[in-house]
Amino acid sequence: MPLTPPALPQVSRTGNGWTDESDAEPGLRYVDVRSWTEKLCQPLETEDYVIQSTPDCSPVKWHLAHTTWFFETFVLIPYLPGYRPFHPEYCYLFNSYYNAVGPRWPRSQRGLLSRPTVGEVFGYRKYVDEHMTRLLQARRSSPDIAARTVLGLNHEQQHQELMLTDLKHALALNPLRPVYRPSVLDQGQCPNLGWIAVAAGLGWVGHPGKGFAYDNELPRHQVYLQGFALASRLAHNREFLAFIDDGGYDRPALWLSDGWAVRQERAWTAPLYWEKQDGAWLITTLGGRRALNPDEPVCHVSYYEADAFARWSGCRLPTEQELEMAVAGGSLAGHFLEAERYHPAPVVADDDRGPLSQLYGDVWQWTASPYVGYPGYQPAVGALGEYNGKFMCNQFVLRGASCATPRSHARTTYRNFFPPDARWQFTGLRVARD
Repeated sequence: MPLTPPALPQVSRTGNGWTDESDAEPGLRYVDVRSWTEKLCQPLETEDYVIQSTPDCSPVKWHLAHTTWFFETFVLIPYLPGYRPFHPEYCYLFNSYYNAVGPRWPRSQRGLLSRPTVGEVFGYRKYVDEHMTRLLQARRSSPDIAARTVLGLNHEQQHQELMLTDLKHALALNPLRPVYRPSVLDQGQCPNLGWIAVAAGLGWVGHPGKGFAYDNELPRHQVYLQGFALASRLAHNREFLAFIDDGGYDRPALWLSDGWAVRQERAWTAPLYWEKQDGAWLITTLGGRRALNPDEPVCHVSYYEADAFARWSGCRLPTEQELEMAVAGGSLAGHFLEAERYHPAPVVADDDRGPLSQLYGDVWQWTASPYVGYPGYQPAVGALGEYNGKFMCNQFVLRGASCATPRSHARTTYRNFFPPDARWQFTGLRVARD
């Protein structure tokens, strides 16, 4: 069901973010992002849209509707005169966590909703897209309309990644081992591991102010760091296999107390989607099950596993400030969503050459930093203030991007965050040492 809205005015885009001009008139970008979401649905059957395999995941159908609800609730209803919501109950069904907007359907029960149908949800998207197009074409958009539209587009890009990770979790539980789409299998070995020294000193952390950023990337501020060394690449499966073979999952001294309790409770013996059969390790991907490639970046590990591996290695996880200062001024190179491989690659991308590689794409990188506000951080007033600030508790920061992250959604200052036991995202690690 392709998205084919009327032609929109051309806008200027530069780099990995938004210019001031495109922030003011983001019509073209709206079509790009919304079309990519529906492109991700092309390999799916109707039954694939409705399954929810765990409360952490949501059905594809819900993602499609929720991202549409965002534009309806925060842009069309307040700013388009005479707009009539598509359905009076959709605000209840597809609100995620915005308490200021009103009550919502329980997250753990999203997979119980057989109605609205998949076709009706696509109809909802078309209805909202037509009205958003009308609003954006009118050339009377206020700065608030532009800002909320850009926020909604970045929000939808987050859900593009969530659609893939949630779908992967559901398909992996199916004994038929269904394939989302065939994988792109890269040949070659990972780069040798080296160490890049970063001198002690003052540096700037946080978004510099040009282009889009989430409020949790602000205010920009200075920090002082002791000298440290950063691994030149991500940790790979070969190294994690050595951790497993050395009893890494059976040695409590390597684990944080909470992590050891979770590891015992859930009987973890390897990263998510790994399984051993006839003495050989297999891995489940969105392209189906296949033999584990030891040269691929290790993926689908929790913060607890990443921290235990780093301790076993005689290293530690870097802080988010160390990662940001180490990559300052670098380019956004790597394997992103647009490559359509949907799995970490064993070799670096063609544009990813330098002393530090795999800084972006492939996997999100756990850091040792708890997710808290920067000095002087203040969430926005109202419902949109619930977007980031309310989650600054019991979460850890991840940096970089993954193979399911749109390239235009990645940037040096981006702060992703998840609870320390989360494994269903494309999460890996890079080690550091003092």
